[in-house]
Amino acid sequence: MVLSLGNLHPAKGSKHKKKRVGRGPGSGNGKTAGRGNKGQKSRSGYSRRLGFEGGQMPLQRRLPKRGFTNPFKKKWIEITLEKINASFDAGEQVTPEILH
Repeated sequence: MVLSLGNLHPAKGSKHKKKRVGRGPGSGNGKTAGRGNKGQKSRSGYSRRLGFEGGQMPLQRRLPKRGFTNPFKKKWIEITLEKINASFDAGEQVTPEILH
């Protein structure tokens, strides 16, 4: 059989029928419609707060608002070749100690 647009179909078992809930006890998904019996999640209109992690401290509150001051921060001094050419003669040795 030649494969063409007219005879394409999904693989067997890859598609499922839509589950219709709350349509009587005979359906197997009636009464509570798969939500259990009681509790906040069983009520209508329930939706979890954005970022809620089940009581665990949420990621947004675990991470710091701002950074911190690094006590070992290195202070860099910018020096251009133009400045070196102006300050030193040709052939003269340039070392970090002299630059400071």
